[in-house]
Amino acid sequence: MRTDIDHLPANKQRELERVKQIIFEEFDDALALATHQWKKKGRIEKLILYGSYARGGWIDEPHTAKGYRSDFDLLIIVNDKRLTERVDYWLKLEDRLIRELAIDRTLHTPVNFIVHTLQEVNDGLAHGRYFFMDVAKDGIALHEADERALHTPKPKTSEQALAMAREYYEEWFPSAAALKEGCEFYIGKGRLKEAAFSLHQATERLYHCVLLVCTFYTPHVHNLGFLRTQAERIDMRLVDAWPRDTRIDRARFEKLKEAYVKARYSKHYRITEEELLWLGGCVEELGRAVHAICSERIALLADKVG
Repeated sequence: MRTDIDHLPANKQRELERVKQIIFEEFDDALALATHQWKKKGRIEKLILYGSYARGGWIDEPHTAKGYRSDFDLLIIVNDKRLTERVDYWLKLEDRLIRELAIDRTLHTPVNFIVHTLQEVNDGLAHGRYFFMDVAKDGIALHEADERALHTPKPKTSEQALAMAREYYEEWFPSAAALKEGCEFYIGKGRLKEAAFSLHQATERLYHCVLLVCTFYTPHVHNLGFLRTQAERIDMRLVDAWPRDTRIDRARFEKLKEAYVKARYSKHYRITEEELLWLGGCVEELGRAVHAICSERIALLADKVG
């Protein structure tokens, strides 16, 4: 695996060093009071940059009409499965990265990260999951405490890939459509919090659908912002679903993102019917894009089968 980032501009290289420093600071802090022996031995074995900044071809246009900007995509490999729990060990890192980007302005590029063990990554390679195969092919190691190489990928046969893609699509796309209908039902009943939660779930499942069909992998998270950036790496048509050039547009998406927790548990969560209808239109556009992308992907796999 490559280790150089010389293809990146100097400011992006410096920024990645800052991100790396933050990751290790927060990881050390998360384990600072560890009493269990396994936790005391916890470590980050590898830190891998993948996605557009690894391959080249990133987009950094925050001031254009669409306001699109590629994220740093990072795979953190830890030495114990228990350390992959996002709530227990990684939420403070997530919060800090957001704070340094939006408030402190010490970062200028959004950061997304996923956490796995080496065994999980190698299992993904053994099962021919495209996501892990792309990481192995294009990834750049920013840190390697464990010098063991990733396993050689074992791609699925054309028949296996087609069957899996169809299975994922048939499971996730209709489910998203049903939840979108549930949102409309709750709006009609004046149950706007329930409508917001249903719409969040519809959006989440659309992203899981396109990720699974196209890469055979999706992160186990409910964060729509994170899922959105992971999915938009696959096809830029997904970007068009969400207007983001005004503060109001961005705030409405944030309100939908917050609905997973706050619409269920916070008495202070508020969302209007107007906002829900606007968001619903965006989710319809997202659904059309997901349908098109998945249909094209399945057709391509079918052509390979012959």
